[in-house]
Amino acid sequence: MLRGVAATAVTGSAAATVSAAAYGGGTAYAADGGRSLRVMTFNLRYASDSRPNSWAERRPAMRSLLHREAPHLLGTQEGLYGQLRDIATDLGPHYDWVGTGRAGGSRDEFAAIFYDVRRLAPVEYDHFWLSDTPYVIGSRTWGNTVIRMATWVRFRDLQHRGGESGAGERGQRGASGERQGSGEFYAFNTHLDHAVQYSRERSAALINERLGALDPTLPRIVTGDFNVAAHKNPVYEAMLGAGKLVDSWDAAEERSAQYGTFHGYRPLVPDGDRVDWILTSPAVRTRRAAINTYSLHGQFPSDHLPVQALVDW
Repeated sequence: MLRGVAATAVTGSAAATVSAAAYGGGTAYAADGGRSLRVMTFNLRYASDSRPNSWAERRPAMRSLLHREAPHLLGTQEGLYGQLRDIATDLGPHYDWVGTGRAGGSRDEFAAIFYDVRRLAPVEYDHFWLSDTPYVIGSRTWGNTVIRMATWVRFRDLQHRGGESGAGERGQRGASGERQGSGEFYAFNTHLDHAVQYSRERSAALINERLGALDPTLPRIVTGDFNVAAHKNPVYEAMLGAGKLVDSWDAAEERSAQYGTFHGYRPLVPDGDRVDWILTSPAVRTRRAAINTYSLHGQFPSDHLPVQALVDW
């Protein structure tokens, strides 16, 4: 686990003001007493010096968006080590993160998970690679030339019912088998291959296998760039198979307008494909889902739009 040292931070009552005033494309989030968890998945677009969308040009927009939305849980894709350190600095001292480079150590891109330490405490975590040898660092065996991996964390929600006292361990189980009132859940973050369908399908199967090996009584939140459109590819059906996960976008009680989540710095596409998803256990309630179109003086933070969900259970 790595911690960023803040140079620019939103702290204390200021953080509460930001998070309460703007969630999901600038709309006020549900008035639920602050118990709901603010989740975001965001392909950051790896840092480069290529203008007009270099990391130096995009970073102020990224900082502004993250301050504005103040996610409790943020699954990122494509971030490079220095870029993630910048984001940790910009988020401020109340955030920490878990991740490793897909080529090992600080090398190559990360599937990192950021979290607000005032809300979430990690209990355990691990990484694995999307290949036939998932615990061999940097392995790839399914035809993809790019290394692919996943990171997961078991969190305790410090503000959840029973999250502080540990009463969640004694919580009753609902029809899904998940402990009702438990203060713990799994966050799972990944980035599937951009080119090879066979790799994506095998990756989905492996992710489902690994999810199945975790404590079945705890909820799951799965974030990622899946590189295929929701409802239009067998990978989507595989991830939602057997009713073990649902798409928070479809399950949401309310949602923002839909746009294609990959825009490539071109005009946004209304009702476009969602390749970035937040999936959850069926017992998780999604109050609101949003595709955030924020830009700063015409500069988008990334070539993807962040996807957000306001959830509880």
